[in-house]
Amino acid sequence: MSSLEVIFDVDNKKKLVDELSSRMSDPGFWNDTEKSSQTVRKLKILKSAVEPWQEAFREYLELKELADITDARDAGLLESLAQSAESLIKKIDKLEFASLLDGEFDPNNAILSINAGAGGTESCDWVGMLFRMYNRWAERRGCNVKVIDVLFGEEAGIKNAMLLVEGEYAYGYLKAERGVHRLVRISPFDANKRRHTSFASVDVIPELEDGAAVDINEKDLVIETYRSSGPGGQHMQKTDSAVRITHLPTGIVVQSQNERSQHQNKQNVLRILKARLYELEQEKKEKELASLGGQKKKIEWGSQIRSYVMHPYNMVKDHRSGYETGNVGSFMDGEIDSAIEAYLKMQKLGSSKK
Repeated sequence: MSSLEVIFDVDNKKKLVDELSSRMSDPGFWNDTEKSSQTVRKLKILKSAVEPWQEAFREYLELKELADITDARDAGLLESLAQSAESLIKKIDKLEFASLLDGEFDPNNAILSINAGAGGTESCDWVGMLFRMYNRWAERRGCNVKVIDVLFGEEAGIKNAMLLVEGEYAYGYLKAERGVHRLVRISPFDANKRRHTSFASVDVIPELEDGAAVDINEKDLVIETYRSSGPGGQHMQKTDSAVRITHLPTGIVVQSQNERSQHQNKQNVLRILKARLYELEQEKKEKELASLGGQKKKIEWGSQIRSYVMHPYNMVKDHRSGYETGNVGSFMDGEIDSAIEAYLKMQKLGSSKK
């Protein structure tokens, strides 16, 4: 998306901000709590997109005015202006990236699942590495992470884990991680020091608002309680606080065991089930549209989106955008924004050409 397109988009968003602000002053606006809260949230999101651009534009006007009156012989002031301009360009680059996150659910929290592929302990260790990578990414962005469910490997690592990442645009960023992640390295679990390839799949869905239109009939649910397994303290392991819910019509199974109370775990499960049912409905609609258009939609779950090579050389490569980096250590420490940005830009460019 070019800067000019972004500016026009900001103008449209500014009109929406004015419209929603005007609507909030209407008599009776607060009578419908659910509708008013959704409007307030939408206004907050729009303002977070518009106000930084307005601030950047004000900085530009100030720099332009200062440049017009600056003496060309004043080397010190010219250097200061150049530094300010460079800083403004970097700020605009970041704002352009943020403009890529314009999907309906991009501002929402994200429910992220990581599952080990075939390969036993090696794959479980790979899931543990990805688990840490996403936690470090969330920490760097100031997001809060809740572990909903985790099943540890028999010898090491994690078989599967589900996280709720809470923060602005968590889903908008993490949706780029959906797919199969491949690791190539010398296995620390192989006494012969042979090179191994491991796979893990990552799935990301948005957490939905409480008022989202997803109906769940309690008659369609099988609710089970059991004792939590693995680390977690005596309270979790001595009471039936863990909850597993099976949605009979779809066969979707969701469980949560990391909260201390059964009620909290049940609420977590229902939130995730609601999000998955909504996603399933959206996938059905997309498949119907694709079939009408005579096209087959690529299934990301079965595709390898990224390779992490630690032997015989160091490289992370995203197979969708072509992004590469040799700094595997920093990438695994959560510095994945460049890869996410490259994918989102590629996706945006592709959709704009259609």
